[in-house]
Amino acid sequence: MIPPIANRFVAGETPAEAIEYAADLNDRGVTAILNLLGEHYHERPPADEDAAAYRRLVADVGDSDVDACVSVKPSQIGLDVGPEVFAENLETIAAAAADHDVFAWVDMEDHETTDATMDTFESLARTHAGNMGLCVQANLKRTEQDLDRLADVPGKVRLVKGAYDEPDDVAYQDKPDVNEAYRTHLEFMFREFDDGVAVGSHDPAMISYAAELHEEYGTDYEVQMLMGIREDAQMELAATGVPTYQYVPYGGKWFSYFYRRAMERKENLVFALRAALGR
Repeated sequence: MIPPIANRFVAGETPAEAIEYAADLNDRGVTAILNLLGEHYHERPPADEDAAAYRRLVADVGDSDVDACVSVKPSQIGLDVGPEVFAENLETIAAAAADHDVFAWVDMEDHETTDATMDTFESLARTHAGNMGLCVQANLKRTEQDLDRLADVPGKVRLVKGAYDEPDDVAYQDKPDVNEAYRTHLEFMFREFDDGVAVGSHDPAMISYAAELHEEYGTDYEVQMLMGIREDAQMELAATGVPTYQYVPYGGKWFSYFYRRAMERKENLVFALRAALGR
């Protein structure tokens, strides 16, 4: 069982627990993005196993009344084994998602995976009529060109600031530069994208800017945040009518994910310490 210190950030270890959590989110006006924890498999068997787990997950979601989608990490389903393994496994997940009318997101990892991830996503998004989405990272200096390419691809794009420790020559390092890039990319997406914009941010300034861009351009948008972070703000936003999504991790590999979440922000660490002390 996941201890109380971690269950703020992880929905459980099983698909049933994750779907139950998603149903509770739905009752509060929020849609779940379900993510089975796992990444950086260097052998094919675990990658194939997690791909099969995702196929079962989309079937379970499709057979339920839950409003949820899924999100997959490329290195979890074979990219570190080989691009062809990743493409093959993602195709099976995308096909299952289409069969069960469940939207499938593809997460973005470090900059060395960007080309292979984008190539596979573009091919499958066109095949599956936009029932897929891709994450891009504002801190990467290449993102302007990537968004220009994606503007013609069916499906959604999630813009995040970027959480990977990237080298100076490929990524902005200073927070003001990342924020400026995020705002620039967001404006481009609202102006040029037809299938909606996913604002992946907890930053109130960026969420407010998205609302301004929606008023200016009329482009549909949604806001996506992580489980356990600014949840009150998520519920308040959903109550105003803005489509709000929560990224919901689950699975047996919860400890390393919880550790990253607890250490990345002072507020998260304080919560974890209080839970450990029983306060």
